[in-house]
Amino acid sequence: MDSSPDAPKPTAKEIAAKLREQIADSTYGPNAQLPAARALAKELGVQLMTVQSAYRQLRDEGLIITQQGRGSFVRDPSVPLGTEAGSSPAFAALSSELSVIHETLRQLGDRLERLERLVEHETPHSP
Repeated sequence: MDSSPDAPKPTAKEIAAKLREQIADSTYGPNAQLPAARALAKELGVQLMTVQSAYRQLRDEGLIITQQGRGSFVRDPSVPLGTEAGSSPAFAALSSELSVIHETLRQLGDRLERLERLVEHETPHSP
């Protein structure tokens, strides 16, 4: 991004897109810390809220996590969404719901297997 005084100021969407590219091409790999929002805002000549909005977009997409007082970090894709500190509250809620659904499906599978065994033993076999 061009940070010269005459260059147009990037929007939050543009900042998020550039960071998304840098995450995709491993400029920022898993667990890498992104620049501090204040420093990046100053470098780009934009308001702090603009960078914070870009970081919020990336967090809501599940690409980064933010930790109060520590900064923003690229999320490790091998860690389930919503389980790490600083992940989006929406992903944390979704992760919890998915765990409940997974356990319910496992229980239903066990029940179906028991029912199939019962039916198999009770059904007379034809010659």
